[in-house]
Amino acid sequence: MKPDICLSNAALIIVGHGSTVNPDSSLPTHVHAATIRKRRIFRETVCCFWKEEPSMREVYHMLESKEVYIVPNFISEGYFTQTVIPRELELQGALTRKEERTIKYCPPVGSHPKMTELLLRQVAKVAPGVPSEQTTLIIAGHGTDLNENSAKAVKKQVAQIRGRYAEVIAAYMDDVPKISDWALLATQPNVVIVPFFISDGLHSYQDIPVMLGITSEPSMAASQTEVFRHNPYELRGKKLFYASAIGTEPAFAEVILDQVYRWNPNWRV
Repeated sequence: MKPDICLSNAALIIVGHGSTVNPDSSLPTHVHAATIRKRRIFRETVCCFWKEEPSMREVYHMLESKEVYIVPNFISEGYFTQTVIPRELELQGALTRKEERTIKYCPPVGSHPKMTELLLRQVAKVAPGVPSEQTTLIIAGHGTDLNENSAKAVKKQVAQIRGRYAEVIAAYMDDVPKISDWALLATQPNVVIVPFFISDGLHSYQDIPVMLGITSEPSMAASQTEVFRHNPYELRGKKLFYASAIGTEPAFAEVILDQVYRWNPNWRV
């Protein structure tokens, strides 16, 4: 069936958080945008950020297209996707007509059903051959009082994966159970921890390694650190495997496209 819209005349905006202090925070967003751009699906594929340039306030000026799709490169339907992005991009909901433009706001990548598959890929990468019946999988999230959906996203993945490993547990930086209590939470000899974050930013390469006991003080940027390259760690009588953030998976580019497909499910490339 012929598509209702011609995406070769449309623009894709991928919105990331970014950081003023961490050079790796925006890297996955740029990488996924470059992957999509090479496929020439859209007339224009650009990124914008909350904490970096180009900002959300200027991104529309970068585009010529009249049809625009916006995909938040965020883990959950939370404070940023429900409050910050709609405010900064002047969105009226899922569909906004702004001057001569039609703007379609897609769900964040973290709400996509493929998140479970990508989590399991990260486990297989970091701990190949480790017996699942002797493994505790901990999905690490932020947890926040700004929006309870931040923790819900992690709990949803725990529910989806439970039964594939001896234990599947959610743990948080700013909520309970705490990531720092991982050795008390896990009863199995092998423990795999996957940060449910978009990038290997301050949380995954500085904060969480300190909480786990991998490092005693914050380290350098993820692109320069060895924190992900010394698995397994022998700590507290267990073998600890620490994975990169889920958002670094190359398949995230397909997830971004799938969020656009929801507007026109008959279209495929």
